Amino acid sequence: MPTPPLTLNLIEGSVSLQFAPEAAHTLQTHIAELMTSLKIVATKGSPATKPKPQKPMEYRYTGDVFLEIFCNPNIWSSPFAAKVLITLRDDRIRLTTEAELSRLVDDVNQYLDQAS
Repeated sequence: MPTPPLTLNLIEGSVSLQFAPEAAHTLQTHIAELMTSLKIVATKGSPATKPKPQKPMEYRYTGDVFLEIFCNPNIWSSPFAAKVLITLRDDRIRLTTEAELSRLVDDVNQYLDQAS
């Protein structure tokens, strides 16, 4: 049975690409680490105890196309407000856009449900 494509719902529109389930699990792990970083940034203590800057998430996948997902957790007030920068390219086209992090989580989970 062929693997379904991963569909990423963007702020305006969507994009689908061939994606391996193993890569989706890796992306899911990166997103979980990002959520932890976002929660650390969101739990601001007193001004004297500012949280330490968190490392940005940079996920890269190379298959039929190149997919890069980037998010700097230090600029978002909460995981629900966070957006990710998505770059999708091959030798003929390049797409760079934003997507809501919460929507990306849903898209990856839905893909993994379909692929299993």
